[in-house]
Amino acid sequence: MALEDFRPDMERCSQCSYCKFVPLDQIKSRRFSKGCPSIAYNNFNAYSARGRFAVALSLINKESEYTEKVQDIVFKCCLCGSCDVADKICRYNLEPLQMMHELRTRLVEDGQLLPQHMAIIDNLRKEDNMMMEKKANRGDWAEGLDVKLITKEPAEVLFHAGCRYSYDKALWPTVRNAVTIMKNAGVNIGIMGNDESCCGARAYYMGYHGEFVKFAENAIEMWKAAGVKTVVTSCADGYHAFTRLYPRLGAHFEVLHTVQYIERLINQGKLKLTKTVPIRVTYHDPCHLGRQGEPYIPWEGKEKKIFNQVVVYEPRKPRYNGAWGVYETPRNILKSIPGLELVEMERIKEYAWCCGAGGGVKEAYPDFSNWTATERIEEAKSTGAEAIVSACGWCERNFLDAISTAGDKMQVFDIVDLVKQAMQPARRKG
Repeated sequence: MALEDFRPDMERCSQCSYCKFVPLDQIKSRRFSKGCPSIAYNNFNAYSARGRFAVALSLINKESEYTEKVQDIVFKCCLCGSCDVADKICRYNLEPLQMMHELRTRLVEDGQLLPQHMAIIDNLRKEDNMMMEKKANRGDWAEGLDVKLITKEPAEVLFHAGCRYSYDKALWPTVRNAVTIMKNAGVNIGIMGNDESCCGARAYYMGYHGEFVKFAENAIEMWKAAGVKTVVTSCADGYHAFTRLYPRLGAHFEVLHTVQYIERLINQGKLKLTKTVPIRVTYHDPCHLGRQGEPYIPWEGKEKKIFNQVVVYEPRKPRYNGAWGVYETPRNILKSIPGLELVEMERIKEYAWCCGAGGGVKEAYPDFSNWTATERIEEAKSTGAEAIVSACGWCERNFLDAISTAGDKMQVFDIVDLVKQAMQPARRKG
């Protein structure tokens, strides 16, 4: 779709400000009532979905021009989708998240580029990753694992580590544990090693849709050539790309996040968690596994109005309101670990507060990103939890950085880390 296709959304926005908060019936306290990090941090209307609709409408009407402030408004957004969920509850027919993707694409196409993003995209084109690292080192995380290289030896399941887990050494234990757990449970699993490339998702979030298509089509062809049927990933960004974006390009693979595969192994009796892990934790829902983790539903149709008033879609249009994201699976795993106590934050599931690492914000606006993570950590602390647990390397890295900056004592775990602890002596990450 083009930015102009969202003109009706821009004009329909009733300026109710619902997009700024957690839905009213979900608010449990004033302290944790806000939903959108961007408007909460910048405290100016243009940084909300409501404001960005107005900015986009002004641009396509040629009533305003690009400025540094317009760039700031467009790119200082985590694209977490909180506003999208709130709008779907308040209004059925608004798509602020899709509009924001197209608005960013338009700025990139028109040469309105952030230098911080340009450097990352240049490295992506040269080295196939978003971490400013060398492609030749991508498979180092798996050294000594004795796992199949799927380009040389067929396997039933492909494990995709993703850019963050491949290059962030502090997070290597998570993906090493994931592969080891599945392999020991009898899963015929393989990896692509140095041949693995970026999924393209973060380029897509930054507005570089052409780069996304290039990497997505390359991955799809490589998987087909290798006979891949099932893809498992620990990266929430990758999960979102493979389940929601790749199908638009003709991909037809079973895609599971690691937590989904681990729950499958537990239910099949192939994985038993028997060792006590005496810790009180709270779970953070990653945006791309949670509210943006709903399965893709293809749709081709058109919008109509009844009596020129009520908007309807023929055929009925899928409504991605976040309700069918991956929420219970990670909680089921945590609850199955002996000795572990799970306590919930106020904003959870489709109403969860973002970690602050998404949408290119961590790379371009580190202060904003750190503030967003710190807000989430404060919410986690309010539960009395000793640790914040997630299922996304980008979330975990942002929490680790924020905790380090603040000198906090909160621990950070991936669910896979705790599963491993329930199987063998504890090993803490940090």
